Amino acid sequence: MLAVFVNCAAIVAGSVIGLLFAKKIPQKITDAIQLACGLVSFVMGVQMAFKYQNVVYLALALIFGGIVGTALDIDGKILKVGRFLERVFLKKPDAAASSNSRGTNDLDDTRAPEFSAGKPQKNFAYAFLNASVLFCVGAMAIVGSFKAGIEGDYSIIFLKSVLDGFIAIGFAAAMGVGTAFSALAIFVYQGALTLLAIFIHQYVSDSLLAEITGSGGALIVLIGINLMGLKKIKTANYLPAVLFSALFVLCEPFVRGLFGL
Repeated sequence: MLAVFVNCAAIVAGSVIGLLFAKKIPQKITDAIQLACGLVSFVMGVQMAFKYQNVVYLALALIFGGIVGTALDIDGKILKVGRFLERVFLKKPDAAASSNSRGTNDLDDTRAPEFSAGKPQKNFAYAFLNASVLFCVGAMAIVGSFKAGIEGDYSIIFLKSVLDGFIAIGFAAAMGVGTAFSALAIFVYQGALTLLAIFIHQYVSDSLLAEITGSGGALIVLIGINLMGLKKIKTANYLPAVLFSALFVLCEPFVRGLFGL
């Protein structure tokens, strides 16, 4: 678990630096940082997405994942978690309750931030959502957790920690303190993978990692589109695509055996 703590600490440290940096620069520079973060996320996502080995798996995973995620409203639930953390740790009043006390009930406190001048405004829950997805999705998180849990090799997670820390600087400067709280999602996600590694590592193959990386990259592309203000997309609703990618690869041998292929 040492590697998980290091990864969380790197994200928090990067976020603190980003927040301190954001206070000393004008808003137009912060906007430029946000655009740059979106562009980097987009490029990184495209690079990851092309790691796929079977485009049919990628397409079906995104379609089925989007359907399931939208039906479950995963995006909305994660935003609610972000709002809860904001109220608990920052002592911010519940905006929905405040709205009701004024006689209105049309405010949805879990919504994504409104877009202004082609960019999303700072929003705690939105920053928490996007940073959590970005830091959790990817082969480095999975492979690194496996190697840390099984072999005691922390090198991949340490490298990921350095990268996440620098990304957190830009994210925090552009989107706010919610970025730092994504460390909680990292702790739960990578911690669980590290502890479960001993039981599931035998099922992890190169093709499985390739498909997971491909679908994960597609999600990061969506984050980039959001950050650049091109379109509002409920990125987290596509998280099940990663699970579908893994499921398709794991089921492939059984399907081939069933049809004698």
